[in-house]
Amino acid sequence: MTEMQDVTETAAKERDVTDLVLEDILTGVLPAGTWLKQIDLEKRYDCTRPEVRRALDRLSQKRLVEHVPNRGYHVYQPDGRRAQEVSDIRVILETAVADLMVERATPESIARLRQLASHFDQMTMVGTVLEHYEANLAFHRELLLLSGNHELVDLVSEIRQRTSSAPVSQWRTRARVERSAREHHMMVDALETRDVAGLKRLIEAHIRQTGDVAPAESVARQA
Repeated sequence: MTEMQDVTETAAKERDVTDLVLEDILTGVLPAGTWLKQIDLEKRYDCTRPEVRRALDRLSQKRLVEHVPNRGYHVYQPDGRRAQEVSDIRVILETAVADLMVERATPESIARLRQLASHFDQMTMVGTVLEHYEANLAFHRELLLLSGNHELVDLVSEIRQRTSSAPVSQWRTRARVERSAREHHMMVDALETRDVAGLKRLIEAHIRQTGDVAPAESVARQA
């Protein structure tokens, strides 16, 4: 095996450990505030101490994990102020490209979004926590991709991770899950009817989880 192959395989394995810890954080297996003992993580992910340490350092850089000197690492526990500020940033970024999303929406892309919205509905009923979470991410990524700005898509994806993104935190009640599902379909309706203002209102309500704003066309369609 060449030196380059060794480096590549090592990097891939380290990414795998980071992804495994990240997955457990995002799905609520490792809730906010949980102390992450490196010896426990070694056993859980069947990896070495240096791999665990590098994974924790990466997640610390993303502010998903916090390092406390002389104590160790714990899953970041955001306060209300930070969560509000992250929501504010997402609203600014995502509503700013609503006009581009409407302009670039085609019958094919709208059909794809409807499929993803329906898949989220299905995962709500029969999917695992991770499948439900990933179905939500897939819908929102596809929606943002309509802006044509891939850097924005990646930036929003990173920003989403700065608060507690686990489904157990996003959807605290069954009613909230069902409302999120309806809002997905209503956003697709707004794209189809070229309702930029309505799409902006829906995006903001969806991010802030207020659920009190909807385009007239979508309300009529839901009735």
